[in-house]
Order: sequence, then C-alpha cells, then structure tokens
Amino acid sequence: MRARTTVSMTMTACAALVVCACGPGDDKGDADTKSSASASATASASASADPSAPPSPPPADRPEKPSATPTGDRPAPKTKAGAIKRYEQYLHALGSEDIDTVCDVAGPAVKKAQNEGLGSCSSSYTAAFKMVSPAQKSALRTATVDPGRVVVRTPAKIEMPTAAVKSSATFSESDLGSYTLEYLKDEWYITD
Repeated sequence: MRARTTVSMTMTACAALVVCACGPGDDKGDADTKSSASASATASASASADPSAPPSPPPADRPEKPSATPTGDRPAPKTKAGAIKRYEQYLHALGSEDIDTVCDVAGPAVKKAQNEGLGSCSSSYTAAFKMVSPAQKSALRTATVDPGRVVVRTPAKIEMPTAAVKSSATFSESDLGSYTLEYLKDEWYITD
C-alpha cells in the first residue's frame, strides 16, 4: 500500500511538471521533451528506491532558493498588488543578478526581442547586469514600488513607470525604463 502511495505521489508530481513546464514564451514541444525526460528519470528513481525507507530530509547546509513562480496550484492574484509584488521580485532579481528569476518574469518581453533579432534572455541580461552600477544594484535589491504611481490599464494589464520605483538610488527612464506587466497563465509577466 505504501509503495502504491509513493508511486502515485511521484506520478502526480510528474503531471504537475508537465503542466508547469511551459512558461508563456515556451514552445509546447519543448515542454513535452523536458517532461518526458523528467518523468522517466523520476519513475526510474522511484522504482529502484526502497519503498519502506523513510524519505531523506533535504541537506540543512544548502539553503533552498525561492521560486520565481507561485508554489502549489494557486494562481498569483490578478490584482494591482499582485503585479507590484511580481515587479518587485524582478527588481530584486535584477539587483542580485538572478538570471533565472529575471528571465522568468521578463520572458514574454524577451521573446518579442528575440523575434526582432536580439539575443537570448541570459546573454541579453548578462550584458545588462554589467551596465548597472554597484550602488544601483544594491538599491534594486531592496527597491519597492509606489502603488500610487502604478497605472492600471485593464485588470490584466498594468504599467510600472520608472517613477514608481522607490529606492536609495535614482533611476532615469534610460537606466531602468518603464514596463508593462500582463496577467498570463495565472501569473504576472513583463510583456513590454
């Protein structure tokens, strides 16, 4: 019975990976390849593991990096506050040079840029990180957004002007720029 429960939980996790594998800019074909490789690796690991052995705890010396996307199956709130939280996550990631989070949040905008001939997200932002001064990076890590300066265009489209960013450094339009966030697939993403 315990083995069947373990296999069932593993398959549920694999199904969740298949559902979540595509970001708004990803191709469905890529997700199928990723998820089938992940599913077979997980199934192999489950089959060879001793079902009566207790699960091993995660290593205490390795802190887990928080995910850029919401946990579980709860969608992000489709609110102005939800968009602000997601944009602040992007700003903090930009200051920390967290390429994974930056590319997740800005994925749709980067996809548009790639279609216009620019490089990949990681190569584009690696270059952008070099243009941000150490003082600006430090300020971005703790930056917040003034809700009074955020413009709600529609319930699913919100504009974040540069003037809305509150930090210990001053950012001009050419330094940081204004961004449009749209609610796509239960999350806020920078689209322009």
